[in-house]
Amino acid sequence: MLKLLLQGAFSLLIKRYRCYRTNDLLYLFRDKKTLLLMLKHIIICATALVTIASCSDSGTDLSDLKAVGGKRYGGEFRFMSPEKVSGLLPIQAVDIYTQRITSQLFDQLLRLDPTGKNVVPSLAESYTVSNDATTFTFKIRKGVFFHDDDCFGGEGRELTAEDIKFTLDMACSGLSENEVSWLLVDRIKGGRDFYNATKKSFKEGGVSGIKVTNKNTLVITLSEPFASFDKVLTYGGFGVFPKEAYDEYGKDLKNHPVGSGPFKLKEMTASKIELERNPRYWRKDEFGNQLPFLAAITMTYATDKRSELMAFRNQKIDLVLEIPADDVENVLGSLQEAQAGKTVKHKVDSKQSLSVSFFGLSHTNPTFQDKRVRQALNMAVDREMIVNMTLKGEGYPLLNGIIPSSDFYPSNQVKGFQFNVAKAQSLLAEAGYPRGANFPELTIYVNGKKDSDRHRLAKGFADQMKTNLNINLKIKLCNIDERNKAVSSGKAAIWVSGWIADYPDAESFLSLFYGGNIKANSKFVNPFKYKSEAFDKLYSQAASESNEQKRQKLLVACDQMVIDDAVVIPMITDDFITMINSRIRDFETNSLEVLDFSSIFIKEPK
Repeated sequence: MLKLLLQGAFSLLIKRYRCYRTNDLLYLFRDKKTLLLMLKHIIICATALVTIASCSDSGTDLSDLKAVGGKRYGGEFRFMSPEKVSGLLPIQAVDIYTQRITSQLFDQLLRLDPTGKNVVPSLAESYTVSNDATTFTFKIRKGVFFHDDDCFGGEGRELTAEDIKFTLDMACSGLSENEVSWLLVDRIKGGRDFYNATKKSFKEGGVSGIKVTNKNTLVITLSEPFASFDKVLTYGGFGVFPKEAYDEYGKDLKNHPVGSGPFKLKEMTASKIELERNPRYWRKDEFGNQLPFLAAITMTYATDKRSELMAFRNQKIDLVLEIPADDVENVLGSLQEAQAGKTVKHKVDSKQSLSVSFFGLSHTNPTFQDKRVRQALNMAVDREMIVNMTLKGEGYPLLNGIIPSSDFYPSNQVKGFQFNVAKAQSLLAEAGYPRGANFPELTIYVNGKKDSDRHRLAKGFADQMKTNLNINLKIKLCNIDERNKAVSSGKAAIWVSGWIADYPDAESFLSLFYGGNIKANSKFVNPFKYKSEAFDKLYSQAASESNEQKRQKLLVACDQMVIDDAVVIPMITDDFITMINSRIRDFETNSLEVLDFSSIFIKEPK
């Protein structure tokens, strides 16, 4: 540390005396008066650097920073995740647990406002769309800097349009580390060609439809019109990172995140992830305060929901996500304890979630290649009973299509499955399994802990399948990586799955079933291996339709086809319920369940 401080002081000294050559320094050292003066400057500079270092290492104490509008700087925000986060590269962040961290480290070209409904500028200061919705031109914001990192020689540099092109090129590539290509390759001109050409290595030049016209201007040309393309670009998987980081760290880049976001990585271990404030972050709030307010964020891992709630009660964490309502009162304490001030002061927030839970079915498995079997299972499950009895009122049954109702999608126009045991038994018999005879014993893969909501959902479903169809389904509890490997390898014929919209558009759900996405390098998109030329044609028409009313009809038709073909077994949608310590201010959630910690601050309640 002392060596670094002296190097810094000496560097300042060189600038002070404008000495750039060795001979100049030797000349100065011959003069005793000048030498003493230089030593004096070294001491002053070193002292200043020690002071700066002590301030920067002050942890959660940012008391020297003053905010207006009632806001405050400093403090540590703590929460837990039920799933392990194994890497922090945006183009690999395809689950909500990873995205909740990467979204704090990286900025996208565009982002959503706190409501999760409207697109607002981010790294793009502004943008325009051509009349035919095929050309998007972005003016890139100046004065945005990447985090300090060794890949730059220690100090972060300014972000340019070239960095955004590189990131989007990477997101279109066929490289094994890229898992978000399906969102772009068939939309951006030249995307599929670049994907096919980069299965082994990245190619210079990138995607032909992504061009940099100058340092602060980026132009993206689409293969076909798509008016909602700006919504797609808000997806967290397109967090911008520099080529220098990729060149420096290669496949280990997931452990060395270099972004321009409000926080930067301090430490990542098997037990926790720690982030620290980015002092050079570019955004400001409505009062002109530089964001973020927090000094640090720590995410640890919960063994189960009860342990998470107990940690909240003991004030070891500040936030609980996905609350089981029947547990909250018991864990936080009784009404009498609350009146006596013994419980944690907290707030509970609930938003309608753009999420669905369903049972995925492998269409390469011989059992589920028969549509009658898939239809039978869909008709033999009483979704309302599952919600009311098995889940004790948690969630809402999906009685229409696979897309939940929202202010941008009329789900009531889709005719869903009716609970009809007699019809289900008849279909199963037609498929060669009368009264369940000879039906193979299958295993439901569930990424969840014992007695979790997912586990209870699977148990309730398995019980109804035994009662109504006389078929046996076992349950295997595992983590999300184990489930994904079982699905991608074909070992899993049926599994519990979920989907949260990547952006506020019904098309985000339907992309799950698009045949073109089977070729994409992703664990989550069309893992069922569903192929339908009729669906793909409708889906493509909906994507390119600029008239919103016509587009809605096409989206509804796609949704209806997913139901009629019984591609999956839709089960429930839910609310996104969070509980937060009252000391955390300005915390907001949205239907996409994306969390933004850049604007929250800590102020202890009175």
